[in-house]
Amino acid sequence: MRVLQVSAELFPLLKTGGLADIAGALPLALMAAGQEARVLLPGFPAILAGVADAAPVAELTAPWGERARLLLGRIATAGAPDTPAYVIDAPALYDRPGNPYEDPRRQPYGDNHRRFALLGWAAAQLAQGLDPGWQPDIVHAHDWHAALAPAYMAFAPRGQHPRVGSVFTVHNLAYQGLFAASHFAELGLPPAAFSIDGLEYHGQLSFMKGGLCFADRITTVSPTYAREIQTPEQGCGLDGLLRRRAGVLTGILNAVDDQVWNPATDALIPHRYDLRRMTGKVRNKAALQAELGLAPQTHAPLFVLVSRLTEQKGLHLVLEGLDALLAQGGQLALLGSGDASLEAAFRQRAADAPQSVSVTLGYSESTAHRLFGAGDVTLVPSLFEPCGLTQMYGLKYGSLPLVHRVGGLADTVVDATLEDMAGGQATGFSFDAFGHEGYARALRRAFALYQRPADWRAVRANAMRRPADWGSAAADYLGVYAEALPRESP
Repeated sequence: MRVLQVSAELFPLLKTGGLADIAGALPLALMAAGQEARVLLPGFPAILAGVADAAPVAELTAPWGERARLLLGRIATAGAPDTPAYVIDAPALYDRPGNPYEDPRRQPYGDNHRRFALLGWAAAQLAQGLDPGWQPDIVHAHDWHAALAPAYMAFAPRGQHPRVGSVFTVHNLAYQGLFAASHFAELGLPPAAFSIDGLEYHGQLSFMKGGLCFADRITTVSPTYAREIQTPEQGCGLDGLLRRRAGVLTGILNAVDDQVWNPATDALIPHRYDLRRMTGKVRNKAALQAELGLAPQTHAPLFVLVSRLTEQKGLHLVLEGLDALLAQGGQLALLGSGDASLEAAFRQRAADAPQSVSVTLGYSESTAHRLFGAGDVTLVPSLFEPCGLTQMYGLKYGSLPLVHRVGGLADTVVDATLEDMAGGQATGFSFDAFGHEGYARALRRAFALYQRPADWRAVRANAMRRPADWGSAAADYLGVYAEALPRESP
C-alpha cells in the first residue's frame, strides 16, 4: 500500500511537540511492515536543510495565485531505510523567524491559513497524480495543519486517476486552526465546502472541522481520547460531529520509537542502563544533580517535568504542591516554556530553593533525555491529554509517571495500588478528580512507595517492560487504511 503522510513537522528535522515524534516514526514503521510510505512537509528552513538530494517534481500555483515548487528528496535515519520526502518549497510562506506557527513575539502569523492550506492542497494534488512516478493509495493527514487535505480531495474533479482514500488524525482537538470566514474565498474550494456540514464553525473557518467532515476515516491518538472527544466536556464544540462520525472514528495509542528512546542505547544520556544493569540510572541522577546545581542527594526522589507550560498541562497543581514535595525531601527539575506567568512562577521557585528546584526554559532534546534518564518520577498531571508521550518516555526510562487519569494517560499508566502491585500491573501513580487534593494524594503515594525500595524496583520493572512498539500501532493504522480504501462500484 502506498501511503502519503502529511504533517507540519517531523522529528528529527523539526519538532515543537509530540506530533513530530509520531510523524517521524510512523512512516518508518509502515516501511518496516512492507508498505510504501512517503511524507509531505512544508519547506521550513530546518526541513529543507534536513532533506537530502531534493530535486524538483512539479511547479505549483496555489489557489490564491502564489507560486511554489514541489521537491522530492529523502530523510536519512540511522539504522533504518531513508524516508522519501516531498517538500513544498515556498520561501515567502515558510522561511521566517520564530517557530513554524508564530513570530518571535509568539503571535500567530497572519497568513497561517495560506501557509497550511497549501500543505493540504499539495497533498490533494499528489492524490490526483501530480507526481507521475508515484501516486498514493491513502493520504494520511495529521492535525489541523494538514486537515484541508481530505476537503480538497473530496471536492476534486474525478479524472483518469483512481480515487484515493483519506485518513485524518486528531492529535489535539483543542487546537483547531480557526480563521476568519473571509479567508475561505482564497482557498479554491467550492461554496458547498463552507457549510454547517463542512468548514463553517460558528461563523468562522475551521481547518480541523474540514478534516473531521471530509476524511474517509478518522483516528485519534488513544482509545480513551476517542471516547472523550465525543462528549461536551472534551469535544471542544465538535462533539456532535464526532458522535455522528463515530462509526469511522478509531483510537490508536501512540508508540515510542525504540531507536530514539531506549536507555540501553541512548547516546544522549551519560550512562546507559537496562533492567539487568540499573547502576547507570543512579549515576545519571548524580550527574544531573551536579549539572543543574541540585543538592547531591542520592536518596532524594527526583521529580522531572518536561512540558509545554500551558494551562492544559495542570502545572498549577505542581506549583501548589511544590512545598509538600520539598517538605518530603523531593527535588524538581523542569524543562519547558510557554505561558509567561507560569515561566515566572517556576523561575521564582527555583530562585527560592536552588538546591531543590531547577528550571530550564526552552526545549532541548538532549536535556529531555537526561531528565528521563535521571528522574525517579515523571509529572504529567494534565487537565486533558489526547495521548501524551512524556509519560511513555518516563515508563521506558524507569521514571515512574504521576498522571491525571485521562485520555492516553489512562491508557498507559496503572496506579500503584496494592492489588495492581500484587498482580504485576502497576506502572506509576494516577488520580481521578482533577484538583489539588487528588494530585497531593498521588504525590504522597509516590513518596510512600519510594520508601519501600523493593516495591519501587518492582513497579519500575513493570514500567520499563511495558510494550509500546510501533509495530503494533502500524498494524492498527494499516487496518484503518484498508477501511479507507475506496470500494469499487458494482
